[in-house]
Amino acid sequence: MQLPTVPTQGDAPLFALAVDPAHNQVLVAGDSRGALMRSTNGGATWTVVHSGPAPVISIAFNPLQPAQVLAGTRGSGALISGDGGATWAVTQGLDNREVRAFGFALTVVVAGTDRGVFVSPDGTIWRPSGLPKVPVSAIAVSAIHIPIRVVAGSDLPASQTGPPLYQSLDAGNTWNSLSPGLSGTTIAHVAAGAPLPTGNVRPLVVGTNAGLFISTDNGVHFIPLSGGIGLPSTDYTQIAFVTTHPDRFYVASDGGGSGAGGLWATSDMGKHFRTLIPPLRSITALAVSNDESPIIYAATFRTADHAAGLWAYHDTGAAPKGPAATPSPVVIQPVAVVDTSLTAQLRQLAQSSQAPYLALGGFAILLILLAMVSNLRARRR
Repeated sequence: MQLPTVPTQGDAPLFALAVDPAHNQVLVAGDSRGALMRSTNGGATWTVVHSGPAPVISIAFNPLQPAQVLAGTRGSGALISGDGGATWAVTQGLDNREVRAFGFALTVVVAGTDRGVFVSPDGTIWRPSGLPKVPVSAIAVSAIHIPIRVVAGSDLPASQTGPPLYQSLDAGNTWNSLSPGLSGTTIAHVAAGAPLPTGNVRPLVVGTNAGLFISTDNGVHFIPLSGGIGLPSTDYTQIAFVTTHPDRFYVASDGGGSGAGGLWATSDMGKHFRTLIPPLRSITALAVSNDESPIIYAATFRTADHAAGLWAYHDTGAAPKGPAATPSPVVIQPVAVVDTSLTAQLRQLAQSSQAPYLALGGFAILLILLAMVSNLRARRR
């Protein structure tokens, strides 16, 4: 993975990230300080295009409406752009709402908020449509044609039938509870893939705080995808499909503070997964370009020092090697050339702090040697 540069973030993590489905180099990111940033060159350079009072927690391009993108905030409603994120306007009807997720059908746009589901014909003017007492944490359109099916999940505590999941069969006008038997206590994310070749059905992937599940029959039945060798049982907070491929999607986790986060990919609708070895295991936002060999953009956050980052990876299908580690600078001490000659050794002794004592000892030895010589000469006589 490579690290694109982003505007000075400090300790502000990126909570939302999206790629224009028609332009794989156009990115929109939102941070915890309320800034919306845009890049037109794959993250190499960025422009701050909006600054608001509340954190940006969701961003979504409308795959059915070119250049339309929506951004949800924590407590200040939603924003809309009609030019790919270059300029923004405040929407009507979502005032003071926490807008957590968006979904798109041919004739309606849906939003999950802290007080139920809202709908709009074009994303600009919104009205409440149901579940007014439910904090909706995730939402997706599983059937884009009439009858429009919408699935919504909540982070309310689970009931005896599992984490709270709801379905509407009439574009959000009426709702009923689903009991799919998912493990976990809350719904973290819901995503729908591209339409299948036949029928008004899209693969539906649900991430809970304990695992990942898929349905291919509009939420009637779910099959667990996690818990095996390729995919751990952890919280799945990010799910992103390759727009034109219903069998290819990416999932990510921030680990919930447990260190079990990561980034995984499948190209056969969840039968097999491979890890993409992210630079940091805590993924806070994920976006995927609409290409045969897509570019994966993953925002990370390191709790130890509050370092926020954004990484890009071109997924060609080859086994990733992870980011190149930058070695710490090593100071190489110069190697001294040592003179081992007798003269040098005597010079070194003369310069040492022990020189006086060595001189005195040498003088005593010299006197002893002179005495011995004198004694030998006296005996010869």
